Amino acid sequence: MCKVVRARLRALVCRGRSARRDAGMVTSEYAMGIVAAVAFAVILYKVVTSGTVTAELQGLVQRALSAST
Repeated sequence: MCKVVRARLRALVCRGRSARRDAGMVTSEYAMGIVAAVAFAVILYKVVTSGTVTAELQGLVQRALSAST
């Protein structure tokens, strides 16, 4: 009986150690995801605010507002 209890306790302790080892890796993955999302947002902002795209969007909105129904 005592051996079974010790084995289960040992398994719980080992599982706890491996979970703590991975905790930092998850945080760095979130950080890299945020950096990638911000970089994508900056590139998208630059493209949308460029002269050509702005003119096309304004023309599209003007055609949509002046369309007769």
